[in-house]
Amino acid sequence: MRLGGWVHRSRDLGGIVFIDLRDRDGIVQVCIGPAWAPAELIAQTHALKSESVVTIEGEVVARPPQGRNPELATGDVEVHATALQVVGPAETPAIQVARAKGEELAAEELRLKYRHLDLRRPELQANLILRHRLLQRARRVLSELDFLELETPILTKPTPEGARDYLVPSRVHPGEFYALPQSPQIYKQLLMVSGFDRYFQIARCFRDEDLRFDRQPEFSQIDIEASFVTQEDVIGFVEQVLVALWDEAGHKIARPFPRLTWREAMERYGTDKPDLRFDFPIADWTTQVQPLGVPFFQSATNGSRVRGIAVPGGGSLSRKDVDQFTEAAKTVGAPGLAWVKRQGEQLSGSVGKHFTAEALGKIGVGDGDVAFITVGPDRVTSPALDKVRREVIRRLAPQPKVAHALCWVVDFPLFEPDPETGRPVFAHHPFTSPRPEDVSKLDSDPFACRALHYDAVYNGNELGSGSIRITDPAVQRTVFRHLGLSPEEIETRFGFLLNALAAGAPPHGGFAIGFDRTVMLIVGAASMRDVIAFPKTTAARALFEGAPAPARPEDLAALHIKVVPPHE
Repeated sequence: MRLGGWVHRSRDLGGIVFIDLRDRDGIVQVCIGPAWAPAELIAQTHALKSESVVTIEGEVVARPPQGRNPELATGDVEVHATALQVVGPAETPAIQVARAKGEELAAEELRLKYRHLDLRRPELQANLILRHRLLQRARRVLSELDFLELETPILTKPTPEGARDYLVPSRVHPGEFYALPQSPQIYKQLLMVSGFDRYFQIARCFRDEDLRFDRQPEFSQIDIEASFVTQEDVIGFVEQVLVALWDEAGHKIARPFPRLTWREAMERYGTDKPDLRFDFPIADWTTQVQPLGVPFFQSATNGSRVRGIAVPGGGSLSRKDVDQFTEAAKTVGAPGLAWVKRQGEQLSGSVGKHFTAEALGKIGVGDGDVAFITVGPDRVTSPALDKVRREVIRRLAPQPKVAHALCWVVDFPLFEPDPETGRPVFAHHPFTSPRPEDVSKLDSDPFACRALHYDAVYNGNELGSGSIRITDPAVQRTVFRHLGLSPEEIETRFGFLLNALAAGAPPHGGFAIGFDRTVMLIVGAASMRDVIAFPKTTAARALFEGAPAPARPEDLAALHIKVVPPHE
């Protein structure tokens, strides 16, 4: 037989040379010994360098019982080579591809700079192979549901999606710019107006925003839209796709997923991305603690509440842990974090002297437990206690109730107040329909309007968002007006959409699954960079090819652009 691949590692053991030959399917052991290989072939192997590309001819034979390797798919056989040709000699690699167990990887920036070598690692190859399988499974599921895969433009017009656009200058129209799409939102709505009642796309999206481990400036999403549907229909479609993706990776999850309203999620978990694998719910203790006369709680008036988390078994947390929880709460605006620990009848903590065992029992704090408490308006206590809850889970590492906790969060607010001006700003995007019973409140009480919006959440991570869209041009204009757009701005920026809606628009809605993030979570990677072939750094740089880079003066001149240095 004939094989080709990369030299993963080689070993000379008393005249017999063993080569681990690697390709995307795995590793096979190649043996070159005097009983079957010519002497010149054995001599040739002494100069063989790691990561060189070779072709080998030989015979597949069973390994002796003592030489079998159960960790390899090919561990019961080996290849006795009779010929070897180096077809791609390699210099000493800048980073190590073959690593011993427990050996650390090179620094990530170095691995991104030499991404062609890093991508040879079996772990990354397995991630990208699974990514391919997941994409094909999603395509099959949606095709079977009669969705059509249609492409939308990459060079488009700036639209408000919540982040900054990447702008592309037009050479043939000086002073005018395209925008790279933050999502295909408007185009997929136009497809519904055009009569394509079920659309999907593996869409490339671009957002010029600050990066995190689960964000990239360009990313992929499984984008869907359907006509003549309700929220229930869209949720059903998305559940089928997600169940199939987890099944492709070997995990069984059941549907329908549990649901929480946005208010329930914020009340019990302090976040609209709750991790339902664990308990530790947030509770309102305002009434219970008022008679205790704790000075820290006296500000619970005029919309402020006393809220906290009872932590069973939390008595094992150290004072250092508690101090770190307090600092975490302060980073999101909380005035501090009170705490009380119960060990039998003995109470301790920053407010322990104000409590009795009976009072603690009323708020669910038993022997060996601890309570963490803060005070303020919900916009302060919710993120603070969400942070504390996540830190408690991380430190105590309780056994999860389930391995895969998917849920829906529904009934989001349509608007939220701008933190500086107090004016309404859209909570998600301005094409989301208010609930029918709340349309009458758009002018009189916009903050009371609930949206037909729904998020899919997995183990505390948002997988994607969707909504039923506005199809009434008058309602759409009202939403734009609340966002501070003048009639002229509305017409200039969105006239084409409003004209399409006025031409007869079916009820429609959709969803977008953040595909890179989903793959990251399914494989258990620490970063999206581990499931993307050529990712950017947290500084939005592509280290392998050196992008972004300065443009040549003649290219800028052709685009009628002049670069102005930033102010010192």
